Amino acid sequence: MTLAVGDKAPAFELPDSTGGSIKLSDFAGKKTVVLFFYPKDDTPGCTAEACDFRDNHGRFLAAGAEVLGISADSVQSHQAFAGKHSLPMTLLSDVKGTVASAYGVKALLGLIPGRVTFVIDRTGVIRYVYSSQILVTRHVQNALEVVRQLESSQTQFPS
Repeated sequence: MTLAVGDKAPAFELPDSTGGSIKLSDFAGKKTVVLFFYPKDDTPGCTAEACDFRDNHGRFLAAGAEVLGISADSVQSHQAFAGKHSLPMTLLSDVKGTVASAYGVKALLGLIPGRVTFVIDRTGVIRYVYSSQILVTRHVQNALEVVRQLESSQTQFPS
């Protein structure tokens, strides 16, 4: 079952495309996290989605969010994909699919890895979930609007 709004985001640690590792807890109390699961590096839909995240990356940063992309591709594949398309966001390698499974990201027809975007607030609570294999750029626009709303409420009502 895919996680829902209001659920606590499962903790994870994955290797990134630079050879380091990233934990969700690295952002706790500091930034909203936009976590997008996508099927495969350098495929048409995934490239369109990643490039839309790239083109809006500055807007996410300005709104206080970090963008993390996750697929089952290797670190080396992520390096090539990020380099080819000048992707500024962090790409994480979930080769065994353990994080996708923890978040309930399902494969389409049991074959094509899922495409789901989560917005996780600074306390680790999921505030938005969007799942669509074909409406790839809607992930970005919807997530950005939610991030802006979260930042606005943080500014107005500091914790």
